[in-house]
Order: sequence, then structure tokens, then C-alpha cells
Amino acid sequence: MNCCICGPVKNCGPYLKTVLNNIEQIGSLFDDYIIILFYDHSTDDTLQILKNYSNKPNSKLFFYVNKKPVSKFRTHNIAFARNWCHQFVKKNHEKYPFFIMMDFDDVNCKNINTKTLEKYLKRENWDALSFQTSPHYYDILGLYIWPYCFSYKNLNHNVKNYDIIQKYVEKKLSNLPPNGLLPCISAFNGFAIYRTHKFLNTYYDGRIRSDLIPLQNMKAHMAATKSNLVYKKYVTVDGRYEDCEHRAFHIQARQNSRARIMISPEILFY
Repeated sequence: MNCCICGPVKNCGPYLKTVLNNIEQIGSLFDDYIIILFYDHSTDDTLQILKNYSNKPNSKLFFYVNKKPVSKFRTHNIAFARNWCHQFVKKNHEKYPFFIMMDFDDVNCKNINTKTLEKYLKRENWDALSFQTSPHYYDILGLYIWPYCFSYKNLNHNVKNYDIIQKYVEKKLSNLPPNGLLPCISAFNGFAIYRTHKFLNTYYDGRIRSDLIPLQNMKAHMAATKSNLVYKKYVTVDGRYEDCEHRAFHIQARQNSRARIMISPEILFY
């Protein structure tokens, strides 16, 4: 049972050593593992840390150095980076029945409880599994859980709706029965593990893909938030052209492979 652990890396210098140590602990749960990273130009020591780590004896790290941005839009660049990693997974799907997509910043730069992940590897009731985070579930941008199907950034009163959706998913997670998982359409929250064969016919897309969301779901979203859709530019995200890259990835996997996207109420990194 092997696993490919992937992700984009940019300006992650302060966190990398701890995250890589956590990855080694995750890797110990598998017969073998490999780390595939997409490095983008950084202003800190990220690249040197990656070089030092990859030069260690028996290192399992391989990384690609990107020379220029693909797009002026952040989510488009992140989608390109994740797709580069995912292409490796797809080409080697027979060798790696599991893959992990994760972020390499402060979210996963904490202590890790590998027993939490280990027990889910023995269960068959998920195809994609992400986890609750402390102190709160933070990744509302990548979340698609009925009736909240679209980016909170594309709603009137987006800050208020972030809080509404956050409280909604946290209540759902806290009310699960013992050993229960929360089904959804898209979730990432900084770390997710996947059964590779269910994700061969999908790709990350940082563009707005309203064509993947049924009209009745969009209407339900607006009704639940009492907000209309808006497309405006923010400091970090341009809501006219950008959406979280995970939404399209998970929707397509559900549509094409009937992938079961689940959230665990347990905290992996604490």
C-alpha cells in the first residue's frame, strides 16, 4: 500500500521542516511513499530547504522548479501546480493507490496524530477524506455542502456568510454519531487523502465553473444566505475570474466516478 504526497510550495520556509517531519510520520503508515512538490518562486529560503532535504540519504522528495507564473490569477496558478502533481499520480496510479494533496504552510505545521489517519486507512466508507481543524474549520472557500455550493466571496455580505457557513459545517461535524463522517461535494481544509482510482477523470480548476453547479443548487445557496451573487475583485481573490481550485476537482470526481467526498470531525494536526 503506497502513497504519493503532493502539493504546491511557495514562501513556506518557516514551516517546511516541521511539515516535512509530519510527512515522514504519515509516510510510515504506508509500505512506501514519495513526495512530489511544485515549487514556485519564493522570496524566502524555501528552495534551499527543499534542496537540502532532497539531498539527504534515501530522500523521497522530488520537486519541480517553476520558472514563470502561468496566470496573473492566484487560484489559476495554484490549480496548475496541483495539476502538475496530480499528473504524476495519474501516470503512476497502479503504484500509488492513495495520494495526499496538502498545503505546506502553518495549517499543517503542528503536531500530528497519525493514529487518526491510520484508522481511516482501514475503512472503506470514503474516497476523499479531509479533517476538522483547530480552533475552527477554516477553508470555507473550498467547501461545497448543501445548501452552500458556491464561493462565499461571490455573495453579498461575504464576511457574514463566511461565519454562517463555518458555524453550519461545525455544527454538522459536532452532531455526527460515533465514527461518523460528513458527506459533502467539496472539502479540503488544508489536507485531504484520496483513493487514486476515483480521481483519474478530474482536474483542478481555479476558474469560476458555475457550469458544474446545477441552477437549482445556486438558487438554494442564494436563498439560504439571503444574498445575491456578486463578482468583484478582492485583495487576494478576484471574484470575477477566480474560485477555489478544489471545487471543480471534487465536483468532477463525483460526477465522473461517483467519488464519496467526506469530512472527518477529528483533528489530524493539533
